[in-house]
Amino acid sequence: MELILKQDVEHLGFKDDVVIVKNGYGRNYLIPRGLAHLATTSAKKVLAENLKQRAHKEKEVVDGANKTANALKELELKIPAKTGAGDKLFGSVTNIDLAGALEKQGHKIDKKFIKIQGGSVKRTGTANAQIRLHREVLVDFAFDVVADAKAK
Repeated sequence: MELILKQDVEHLGFKDDVVIVKNGYGRNYLIPRGLAHLATTSAKKVLAENLKQRAHKEKEVVDGANKTANALKELELKIPAKTGAGDKLFGSVTNIDLAGALEKQGHKIDKKFIKIQGGSVKRTGTANAQIRLHREVLVDFAFDVVADAKAK
């Protein structure tokens, strides 16, 4: 079954991509949830025209994402967390914590576009995350998890 995605779908594609999926997945999941619609010949023509008109706007969005990516590469971020004995954390630092810390620095990034290596951080030290600012712009971001001075 050939579908046009209305939104980004994890592990499948981005908005306005034409994808081929199994009939049940398309009919029972993607279409009822409003994530996709059938890729008929007329729908493909409309999509091609929309993409052609949107190409210039898309370039500006990519330039903005690249500008944000360069700002993130220069940013040194320290996230304070409560620690126990040694370097082990009480709980963990997740993409939600990282999104909040980035927002305090002036970079509003949705938590679903942040992937921390290993899923979460459970020890103090340097950790890495991958941030998707645009379908073409991915940033590898390193941040530090430090012991919270107030917690001790």
